[in-house]
Amino acid sequence: MPRSNLARAAIIAAIVFLIDRASKIFVVELLDLRHRLAIPVFDPWFNLTMAWNRGVNFGLFDMGAAGRWFLVGLALVIVAGLALWVRRSQGWAAATGVGAIIGGALGNVWDRLQYGAVADYLNMSCCGIRNPYAFNVADAAIFGGVAVLVLFARTPDRDKAPEPRNRT
Repeated sequence: MPRSNLARAAIIAAIVFLIDRASKIFVVELLDLRHRLAIPVFDPWFNLTMAWNRGVNFGLFDMGAAGRWFLVGLALVIVAGLALWVRRSQGWAAATGVGAIIGGALGNVWDRLQYGAVADYLNMSCCGIRNPYAFNVADAAIFGGVAVLVLFARTPDRDKAPEPRNRT
């Protein structure tokens, strides 16, 4: 029996979640980035820089302690909505994109529950411009998942052949 898109998305979500958790355990806890705050890797192009994100993207809209629970709830509602949508979808892009988004969202939810904020640590700069922002594997998966959906996912209406017209 062929796998459903929901099952495919769940497998991808689990893989993304586990990679995100493993990277955070390694960088934040084992390398002790939360106390060291910065570890040069290939300075200035790639560094590990600790940033605690209490808001949404790049820390925007920090709403304090109540915001933490609001963002956890919002992420879980979005995950549930995407799971319902992918059940009815077709094609590899829907399963891949939704799986990446769900895995990333759940990775960041875990952070908010464990640390009170999302642990961001990947910092990339280029061309003489120092980027002050950091992100994590979950953020990259969410971004990539959205890109896959926008670029490759098809909607049933768009895939339907036009109805033949009655020429009477």
